Amino acid sequence: MPVHDDPLARERTHLAASRAALRAMREDAEGLDIRDVTANWVNAAVLQHQIDERIKALADLAHTPLFFGRLTYLHTVGAEEAEGAAGDQFYIGRRHVHDADGDPMVIDWRAPVSQPFYQASKQKPMDVALRRRFGYTAGEITAYEDERLSDPAEVEQTSKLLQREIERPRVGPMRDIVATIQPEQDEIVRSGLGGTVCVQGGPGTGKTAVGLHRVAYLLYAHRERLARTGTLVIGPNKSFLHYIEQVLPALGELEVQQATVDDLVAHVEVRGADAAETALVKGDARMAEVLRRAVRSHVTLPTEALMVVRGSRRWRIPAYELEEIVQELLDRDIRYGAAREALPQRIAHAVLVRMEQAGEAPDDRVQDAVARNAAVKAAVKQIWPPVDPAKLVLRLLSDADFLAAHAEGVLGDEEQKAILWAKPARSAKSAKWSAADAVLIDEAADLVTRTHSLGHVVLDEAQDLSPMQYRAVGRRCTTGSATVLGDLAQGTTPWATRSWDEALMHLGKREAVIEELTAGFRVPREVIAYASRLLPSIAPGLAEVSSVRESPGSLSVRSVRESSSSSSSEADVVAACVESLRHEGSTGLIAADARIPVLAAALEAAGLGYLGPGEETTPDTRLTLVPASLAKGLEYDYVVLDEPSAVVDAEPDERTGLRRLYVALTRAVSGLIVVHGAALPEQLGPVGTPSPAGV
Repeated sequence: MPVHDDPLARERTHLAASRAALRAMREDAEGLDIRDVTANWVNAAVLQHQIDERIKALADLAHTPLFFGRLTYLHTVGAEEAEGAAGDQFYIGRRHVHDADGDPMVIDWRAPVSQPFYQASKQKPMDVALRRRFGYTAGEITAYEDERLSDPAEVEQTSKLLQREIERPRVGPMRDIVATIQPEQDEIVRSGLGGTVCVQGGPGTGKTAVGLHRVAYLLYAHRERLARTGTLVIGPNKSFLHYIEQVLPALGELEVQQATVDDLVAHVEVRGADAAETALVKGDARMAEVLRRAVRSHVTLPTEALMVVRGSRRWRIPAYELEEIVQELLDRDIRYGAAREALPQRIAHAVLVRMEQAGEAPDDRVQDAVARNAAVKAAVKQIWPPVDPAKLVLRLLSDADFLAAHAEGVLGDEEQKAILWAKPARSAKSAKWSAADAVLIDEAADLVTRTHSLGHVVLDEAQDLSPMQYRAVGRRCTTGSATVLGDLAQGTTPWATRSWDEALMHLGKREAVIEELTAGFRVPREVIAYASRLLPSIAPGLAEVSSVRESPGSLSVRSVRESSSSSSSEADVVAACVESLRHEGSTGLIAADARIPVLAAALEAAGLGYLGPGEETTPDTRLTLVPASLAKGLEYDYVVLDEPSAVVDAEPDERTGLRRLYVALTRAVSGLIVVHGAALPEQLGPVGTPSPAGV
């Protein structure tokens, strides 16, 4: 069949031509000569860095489809709207690609003309005659699927290629979902930079992917602004960040930083740990007021006049006037450090007023000289001494009287006792700081010097943050916006978020819009239905995720009570892993943290290689051994869950334990095997309950 008569051959030809055009774009960038276009070496270095980043962004990833869809419009779309394209047919891909004449061969998925690919439907065709999706194998087009949206005779059907892409095995780190974004997800992704969005989403609803794709969209729509102000993705732990780190680079975005909350507040080395009741008090938002009082307590109202000698003249500022200057700065409630810097200038101004009254004509240079006068500097040091945030927090946690003075009416006696160190440290350097202490130091540091604000921050797994941690994140986007992602049912810390309204208040984003994703695309219907039996106990009133994927046989609950051990037999767990590994894709073995060493030994004895959370799987090693405490945010094609009751019992209370179990139960994309020796938590119901298939 001639190429012009074979649609698949034509699409392959366009793919080859697009890849060639991308290579030419990269070669053009590599061939740029900037030797004679910059004024100095600094500008040359900056420009060269920009070129290098451009070259990286133009990399052609062999196994990543350059385009995944095509739109054919009923009418010609204006050239300006289509990024300079003319005609009514556009290929939608991960980045913009143009030919030698500058005409687009692939349109960026974030461009306005691409939006109908995600939003158009039979009910609302958006002037689209045909939407084509492509199926790929090893980077090459192997199939296509057409939807004639403007044809009333054609019945709307679920896309098989879309379903296949969603269910594609998960080997390696998280990948983008740019080819499968759903209409409700697309609306969140394309929401404006000016507003903060909070996304409540159950397991498998794609909230993490939505947050990452929103960053990519905002960088496309507001690149210059965000290039100046910066963007940041905050995750719960390093394993999670490693898992998601390739999503944005695959979309051509290389400049987004990633960090944990602990990274943000790393003013001191964390070497200690708090009991839950201690961390609960330290993480309470009331600690912000205690710290504010403690910082301001360093200011001493002057009681003596200040004498400034300049040349042969002496200028006297009475105590009452100094007090007025200090009180005015206190009333303004500006940062402690900023006020301390302003104080000598205010005193110098008072001196200059006296000079002018005496007939002199001082200028700004004289005021600066007076501000640097030894007497003025000494007065400032006495009135408004410098404050070291770490030393301040050290004193609060070590000195019962100092804490009581500033926590009066804020913290109760028992709460004060809970956070006082039994054995005070000698210095800030030798102290065994906890993670909660580091957050307190960050709060104190912001009271002294304003924290730099970014243009946009994405906060994932937000439900586990304490109020003080929310404040730490909020300081990083006071002049910017945020995307807050989480699931109230998956909160597993003693201070887990009770409501998004409360969380957004602590974040400083009361005006945020709260969106809820309830359609599940990752977890099979049978698995999510089984896990959702826990919802009445862990998050009453929260909507259950409705999975679009029905996969009979995806859930298996196996009792090994005949084992002599009170816990599940390691041999049965290993057998379940071997069974899961017969399938294509990744397998995660999730267990209570205390069970990890035992299971690791059993896997090694059976000759099964395994990885740790966040490590990249390979064709030879597709099994990951995951402590339940690190499972949040991760996903595997197949999951073996060892001893659910042990996961619950490892937590300080039953509700937290059941939430941890809910997380573990919902990490599977294709299949879940639950192996247990002890009785299952009663909230899961008896094994014979008919609702979940395959039990």
